[in-house]
Amino acid sequence: MAVVHKQVKVKQHKYHANVFKSHLTKSKFLHYLWNIIRAIILIGVCYLVIFPLLSKFAASFMSRRDLWDNRVAWISRSPTMNNYKLAWNHMQYPTAFLNSAKLAVTVSLLQLVSCTLVAYGVARFRFKGAKIIFTLAILTLIVPPELFIFPLYLNFRYFNPLGILTKSVSLINTLWPFIIMAVTSTGPRNGLFIYIMRQYFKGMPRDLEEAAYVDGSGVFRTFYTIMLPSAIPAMVIVFLFSFVWQWNDYYLTQMFIPNYTSLPPMLDTLPHSVLGMRWESSMVESSLLYNTGSLLLIAPIVFLYICLQRYFVESVQRSGITGI
Repeated sequence: MAVVHKQVKVKQHKYHANVFKSHLTKSKFLHYLWNIIRAIILIGVCYLVIFPLLSKFAASFMSRRDLWDNRVAWISRSPTMNNYKLAWNHMQYPTAFLNSAKLAVTVSLLQLVSCTLVAYGVARFRFKGAKIIFTLAILTLIVPPELFIFPLYLNFRYFNPLGILTKSVSLINTLWPFIIMAVTSTGPRNGLFIYIMRQYFKGMPRDLEEAAYVDGSGVFRTFYTIMLPSAIPAMVIVFLFSFVWQWNDYYLTQMFIPNYTSLPPMLDTLPHSVLGMRWESSMVESSLLYNTGSLLLIAPIVFLYICLQRYFVESVQRSGITGI
């Protein structure tokens, strides 16, 4: 009986060992399968993002003859730098680059300051109308820009705040419309920036402020010495988003400062500037110029992202976008 009992225990042990091995094999298989699926998804997303850039980069070195050659897919048979020379000269790239950088940096910094102040007030202070102000800021993200662009243009064309001026002043063809919207946090995308900063401030412990108040700090000193340094990750995101959107902006720039030499409008007029009246009939040459000009437009943004990639990823992980 003892021998039979021992044999039964051995069989049970082998059975449990086989079951454990089967479960382990199944879990490994599912783990490898998920890794393969995840890799396929990431490769597909990367393909969708990188393919247009690679196609533009390859086409920028092509000549007109390469586009009609069926043997040419990516690598030009007669590479040329003429497209870059034409785009550089006719886009007035140095001047347009400096103007775009000046406008983008100015607007981004002003929006960062104003949206941070608004978000801090809404997130950390209790007063009547705080929820209404935050709701209205979020609603600016829902309303299509086409609904308020025309009234906005008229306000700056006949600028007279609260009727205090004896005569209206035209702010068109100046940078003042962008400065005023940035300072007052009323730009088209300022609602998103207020939301990001508000979510970040909302998740910070109140013990920090209370400790500062006990030590004798006032509201403003507590804000810029205690709260503001802790909100740098969210501020980096707001600045980068604002900079990129303002850098690529065409619609508002053409509306408020149509004579301003910046990169997006110069890119739009590049084929007509190079080819003259025949640019519509010469779509092949126009595509070459558009591809080259687009690369010159996005090159500073790509360089900025490469330099600030580590800070940007850290900011996304620690900011209100992650649901803090």
